[in-house]
Amino acid sequence: MTRTFALSTLSALALTAGAAQAQVSCPIKVGILHSLSGSMAISETTLKDVMLMLIAQQNAKGGLLGCEIEPVVVDPASDWPLFAEKARELLTVHDVAVIFGNWTSVSRKSVLPVLEELNGLLFYPVQYEGEESSRNVFYTGAAPNQQAIPAVDYFLDELGVTKFALLGTDYVYPRTTNNILQSYLVSRGIPEENIFVNYTPFGHSDWATIVSDVVALAADGEQVGVISTINGDANVGFYKELAAQGVSADEIPVIAFSVGEEELSGLDTSDLVGHLAAWNYFMSADTPENEAFIAAWHEFIGDPERVTNDPMEAHYIGFNMWVNAVTEAGTTDVDAVREAMYGQEFPNLTGGTAVMLPNHHLTKPVLIGEIRADGQFDIVFQTEEVPGDAWTDYLPESAVLESDWPGLGCGMYNTQTQTCVQLTSNY
Repeated sequence: MTRTFALSTLSALALTAGAAQAQVSCPIKVGILHSLSGSMAISETTLKDVMLMLIAQQNAKGGLLGCEIEPVVVDPASDWPLFAEKARELLTVHDVAVIFGNWTSVSRKSVLPVLEELNGLLFYPVQYEGEESSRNVFYTGAAPNQQAIPAVDYFLDELGVTKFALLGTDYVYPRTTNNILQSYLVSRGIPEENIFVNYTPFGHSDWATIVSDVVALAADGEQVGVISTINGDANVGFYKELAAQGVSADEIPVIAFSVGEEELSGLDTSDLVGHLAAWNYFMSADTPENEAFIAAWHEFIGDPERVTNDPMEAHYIGFNMWVNAVTEAGTTDVDAVREAMYGQEFPNLTGGTAVMLPNHHLTKPVLIGEIRADGQFDIVFQTEEVPGDAWTDYLPESAVLESDWPGLGCGMYNTQTQTCVQLTSNY
């Protein structure tokens, strides 16, 4: 009887494995959803390129589940509604198994209803404002507690900043991040009147008045610091105006959340030396893993001058975790891959290990770098791995929320009412 049960169990497992394998059709298509034109192309084109490299590397290893991986590249052209259309095209016309893409939060939120309707899977590689946890998204960039909060702490504790200028592009990421930072700054004893907030549209180019306003904040001799959530090519004009008005990092330091090596590669950085950026990776990280990654990138792209940056590392981690989860699940089925993603570990490029958490966020180190004249960063501050927090502790409505998809089946669980505010029909 025991032997019969064992044989039946083995047969059932074999059938299950066979059914899983039957869901895989070759080639396995991977969607790449990044702007290759428009204001965000300055940041996103490289992410398309690194995805092509990662896919080529995996195919050189034999592909995935016996299949070649085929990249499907679309251009949403920095047009937020078009992101949703292109995501739907990837999932319904091209039948992709997964999507790697987006930069801005407004583009991600445009795509989100499509993903949830069609049960698609997105790996999102850019720092963002938090306040979200979808069962259809794995957030491989930084949450505010892995970038924005530590950056403010650095200004407060290391540089003695007492007045803050929060400058951002006018969309959801800067506005939500700055709401969190305003609350956090007040909790740290900064008076509200010492916090200046300003938003500008995508592609904004006339920075003379805004930079003058920031300079005026320092007229009383207090130390002013700029927290920049300016996105895309608007950064070019912003940094040029800083130089034009003679603003040095010693006088008014800027710490940016969306400016990395790629953005600086198109600028004369000689006047920006000493200004800062907060990320979870810099190209200057001195590790064997990073050395190998840079060498592979230069060989693939055919240009030894091309830089690497933080969102590229996020795609590197996310793609390899997805490959491992698919291999473990034995299928590209989204529900099976999602379950296999929890607890996935993969070495990051700064010497630690990334772990995928139940809230669909990674553990990540926090790095702060000073801009060098060559457009690279000297790392002046680094933490151990910090678990990403989907819901900030510094907004009252969010402080009571918890995300735990495998345990609670919920990305928005209210710990006070013990109810799931955002429970999908599949859980």
